[in-house]
Amino acid sequence: MPEIRNYTMNFGPQHPAAHGVLRLILEMDGEVIERCDPHIGLLHRATEKLAESKPYNQSIGYMDRLDYVSMMCNEHAYVLAIEKLIGVDPPLRARYIRVLFDEITRILNHCLWLGAHALDIGAMTVFLYCFREREDLMDCYEAVSGARMHATYYRPGGVYRDLPEAMPKHAPTARHNEARTRERNRDRDGSLLDFIEAFTERFPACVDEYETLLSDNRIWKQRTVDIGVVTPQRAMALGFSGPMLRGSGVEWDLRKKQPYAAYDRVDFDIPVGTNGDSYDRYLVRVEEMRQSNRIIRQCIDWLRANPGPVMTDDGKLAPPAREDMKGDMEALIHHFKLFTEGYCIPAGEAYAAIEHPKGEFGIYLVSDGANKPYRCKIRAPGFAHLAALGEMSKGHMLADMVAIIGTQDIVFGEIDR
Repeated sequence: MPEIRNYTMNFGPQHPAAHGVLRLILEMDGEVIERCDPHIGLLHRATEKLAESKPYNQSIGYMDRLDYVSMMCNEHAYVLAIEKLIGVDPPLRARYIRVLFDEITRILNHCLWLGAHALDIGAMTVFLYCFREREDLMDCYEAVSGARMHATYYRPGGVYRDLPEAMPKHAPTARHNEARTRERNRDRDGSLLDFIEAFTERFPACVDEYETLLSDNRIWKQRTVDIGVVTPQRAMALGFSGPMLRGSGVEWDLRKKQPYAAYDRVDFDIPVGTNGDSYDRYLVRVEEMRQSNRIIRQCIDWLRANPGPVMTDDGKLAPPAREDMKGDMEALIHHFKLFTEGYCIPAGEAYAAIEHPKGEFGIYLVSDGANKPYRCKIRAPGFAHLAALGEMSKGHMLADMVAIIGTQDIVFGEIDR
C-alpha cells in the first residue's frame, strides 16, 4: 500500500482571491483543509509609527490608505479620537455630513465586496453591476474633496468644507455624442445633494438586481450555505464585529449601541443572520446597503433644511478663510503654522471606535502634550477576522477557502498596517 500523508501547500500571496498579500500555508488531506496558517507581514507599512512621527493633522491622509475601500470611515475614527483628547465638539451640520459620507462609504465598500466575492466564486456579471454604482458614489467623493479615493475630508472639529452647490459635468467625447452626454449629465444639473438624492432613488432597484442574480441562485447557495459557520458564542470569543458578528446572530452595531456623530438622530434597522454561514453574512451586507440608503435619505432632508457652519470656530484647529490668507499676513502665518506644526494636545489618552463597513474600527491615541501622538494604535476589524480563518476553514474543501476569504471582506492595508 502506498503511504498516504497530508501535504502542505501555499495559497497566495499572488493569488487573485487572496485580496492582498495574504499567504496561507494549508495542510491538505487530499482536497480537504486540515489546517490553515495565515502569514502576514508582506505589506507592513508602519502606519502607526509614521503617525507617531508627524503632527496630528498630517496623519489624516494615512488613515485613507489603511482600508482603501472605506476611506472616510477610517478618517472618522481618527478625528473622533483627536476631538476626544481636545474636548471639542464639531457643529451639528458637520456631524450630519459625516454620517452621510460614512454611509456612502459603506455602500462603496459593500459594492466592491459583493462584486469581488461573486467574481471569486464564479459569478462575473455582478462585478460589472456593482462598479456601475460605485462610479456615481466616487463622483460624490471627488465633488466634495477633489480626490476619488483618498479624500482627507474629515478634520478635527468638522469637515474640510461644505457640500458643493454644483456637480462636475461630463463633456462630449468621440464615444459619447451630445445626446448621450446630456443623458449622462441628467442628474448633475443641481447640487451634490440633488445628485445623491437621485442616486438613492434608483439604488434600491440596483440592489434588487444583485439579489436577482445571486440570492436564489443554485450555484451561489451551494458555494456559500453552511460554509464557514461561526456560532454566536464563538464569534464573540474570537473578537468578531460588524457583519461577521451580525451574520452569526448577534445584534451589535456601534451606531445604535454607542452612537457617535448624528446616528442617534437617524432611523435604521440592524440586520442579523441566523446560521452564521457565508450566505447569512452575504444577506446581512446586502440589507445593510438598503439601510445605508435609508440613512442617506434622512441626512439629505436634514442638510437641505439646516444650513450652518461645518467647522469649529476654534482658531487653533480651523485654518483661516482662503481670501483672508491671500490678503492678510497674520492669516498667512496662522495657515502656515497650522499645516506645518499643527497643534499641541493636552496630555491624556483616548479611544474612539466607529462602525466601519467591516466591523469595529478603533483608534487609540496617547498624548504627552506634544504636537504629535506619543502612541497611536489602530484596531483593525479584519485582523480579528483573519485570525479565525483556520478555524472557519477546517474540514472544508480547498475551493471553499476562496468563499471564506471573500465572506470575511479582507483588505490587507488595515490588517498589516
